[in-house]
Amino acid sequence: MKKINLLEKAGSFAENKDTAAEIRDKDILPTLATGNEIEIDFTGVTLTTQSFIHALISEPLRKKGEETLDVLAFRGCNDAIRGIIETVVQYVLDTTDNDG
Repeated sequence: MKKINLLEKAGSFAENKDTAAEIRDKDILPTLATGNEIEIDFTGVTLTTQSFIHALISEPLRKKGEETLDVLAFRGCNDAIRGIIETVVQYVLDTTDNDG
């Protein structure tokens, strides 16, 4: 399992979309391509933006659909962060379903 510590990579306020895209491109997408599981650890991250989460996970969700959630785990999320993740996941899956 690939573990990603967001506090180390993005700080306690995860807001930089370029950082999210870098994590996505260097860590998430290559790991998903090998079929391995990924744990994104938000421990110590107090807040994030919806645009950060969108940049982080929308492409994997669009490529693999809902099955991405079988191998992608979110740990250490406070309620606000969990809500943002759920909003982004729902939005991406809803818009992906409408594309086909």
